[in-house]
Parts: sequence; structure tokens; C-alpha cells
Amino acid sequence: MGDGKVPGKVLNIKTADIKAAAPAFHQGAIDLSKALTALVNALDGLGEPWGHDEQGDKFGNAYKPQQKKIESAAGVLVLGLTSIHEAMVDLSDGHVDNDELIAGMFARVKTDKQSDGAGER
Repeated sequence: MGDGKVPGKVLNIKTADIKAAAPAFHQGAIDLSKALTALVNALDGLGEPWGHDEQGDKFGNAYKPQQKKIESAAGVLVLGLTSIHEAMVDLSDGHVDNDELIAGMFARVKTDKQSDGAGER
């Protein structure tokens, strides 16, 4: 894709690049979702291994509210990666459609004068 280093060429979108990159976001969403599920299941299965002495209670009181925030944030990241994947697929499809539309607009069309030779000298 264009990196802006070539004068006059700001963006050069290649459909193949978009299609090649999209699956990485999908796989990232799957991997992060699996990791999040494993984390939640492991932590839920452990209960409160830090104990209930003074230090354990301090840790638990600080950790437990953050645990849900971390899980929630990771869930948002999964949705974001999925959204990026879907957007890249749509962008790729739209770019191809747009290229075909523009190519059709600039295709040489024979006029009546060109086809009957009337405009020739």
C-alpha cells in the first residue's frame, strides 16, 4: 500500500493487500476470545487463592473490581478486531466494485460518427 514517500502518490490501495490482511484480524479476534475464555475460566475455578488474611483481603478488594474491567476491555477488543475484519472485507469488495464502475465510465464508446467513418478525413 502507498506509504506517502512517492511524490504525487498518497495512497495506492491494492485489493489483494486488503484481502490478505483481513484474515489476520479475524484470527486475532478468535485467539483473543479463546485467551479471554481461558482466563475467565481459570480465575473462576481458582476462587480466591489469595486468602482472607489482611494482605489477602487488601489484594482481593483491589483486584476483583479490576478483573471485570479487564475482561470487559478484552471483550471490546474482540469485537473491535471482528469489526475491522468485516470492514476490510467490505472495503475490498467495494474497491473492486468502484474500480469496475470507473473503468466503465472511461471505456471508449464508439459514436455514430466513428462507426460510419463520417468523422474521418
